[in-house]
Amino acid sequence: MTLRRIVCCYVALKRIPIIIINMTRHYYIYIMTNQHNTVLYIGVTNDIKRRMHQHKTKQADSFTKKYNVDKLVYYETCEDVKATIAREKQLKGGSRKKKVDLIERCNPEWRDLYDEI
Repeated sequence: MTLRRIVCCYVALKRIPIIIINMTRHYYIYIMTNQHNTVLYIGVTNDIKRRMHQHKTKQADSFTKKYNVDKLVYYETCEDVKATIAREKQLKGGSRKKKVDLIERCNPEWRDLYDEI
């Protein structure tokens, strides 16, 4: 979904309109794993760089901290938050084999994709 907004701002007293068009939000579905690829974690975010940094630095008491999940092995981008959440539920509901097949189609070596985002 593309948000189209026209924002008119008045700069000082000159009343200069500033127009912003096509503000698009991006949402991400991602899969992370641990060093030995034995644990899979699926999440959603609107800021993947910030979220991956939080996972890697273990900033919150969470599943990823408890199980040392800090390697990004797969992600998708979407512009619609509802579609993103639906996709997350679809992936979470699938078997481990389906998740592994998805990862291996795009990232057969299970490299950490963190530096590529």
